[in-house]
Amino acid sequence: MKKILLFLSFMIVGIGSLLCGCDRNYQSFEELSKYTTYPSSVKNIRWDSLPGQILLKWDIPSDSNYYFLQITYYDPLIKKTVARLASIYTDSVIIDNTRARYGDYEFTFQCYNGKQQGGEKFTVKAKSGRAPIVQTITTQKIPLTESQLSTNNQEPTEGPIKNLIDGNVNTFFHTRWTSPQMDMPQWIQINLNEPHQNFQFYYQNRNGSQEPPKVVEIQISNDGINWETLATISSGLPSSSKGEYTSEIFKPSHPFTYFRFTVLQTYNNKKYFNLAEFALYDVFINVYDPEAEEEI
Repeated sequence: MKKILLFLSFMIVGIGSLLCGCDRNYQSFEELSKYTTYPSSVKNIRWDSLPGQILLKWDIPSDSNYYFLQITYYDPLIKKTVARLASIYTDSVIIDNTRARYGDYEFTFQCYNGKQQGGEKFTVKAKSGRAPIVQTITTQKIPLTESQLSTNNQEPTEGPIKNLIDGNVNTFFHTRWTSPQMDMPQWIQINLNEPHQNFQFYYQNRNGSQEPPKVVEIQISNDGINWETLATISSGLPSSSKGEYTSEIFKPSHPFTYFRFTVLQTYNNKKYFNLAEFALYDVFINVYDPEAEEEI
């Protein structure tokens, strides 16, 4: 007798889990007896194309007596037939991870009663919207040494340029504030010694007594003589003590070996500027187009 009771307990728990797993709106196992007649069908089946998805919609008749709706289709991406279940309280479902390149998807709709008896089958063809391109961006800090850095206006009494890469926000680089001063522009130049292309830069203002850049020019070169200006940045640069700035990603059309950060104007219109830290980052951009992926 104990074995029979144990077997029945497993059967009830197993069937209950199956029904609950399909849809939270499913009624309890004890109510299945209400859905024992031949199941009616949903009406007015239609669809919308969404990016990488298909939205299926239907009308539930007011006198509907089915217990659940099963939608089956062949998924060419995984090369399998897939079944989706929806309760009587659901009038739509989104089919995820679809592709426009596969053309028509064929969906078969069939309603079932509480005894899992199927009703009439209906088939509809629908197309997916184009799956969106996915772009993954990673960065890697470029290691720099003092010998790679130079400037056209080093202050001789303090703030050597090597302080830009020492990792200490309490040290700083300073262009010449003692006499004789020179007009802007003034720059920080980096000899990268090897080609780089996509990049991003970062800097941090001096900790106190800051004289930060307000307008800068970003330039690249392959010989250190002929320079190409990629951007002039005249808004969004920090003015506060220890203020930080991370640039947009620059994607020049060709590699370069020299980088120049040229200051055109400071916030106080001084003839010098200072910074605590400066860094360059290589940027790696991986573009995945689901619609262009070759079938395996």
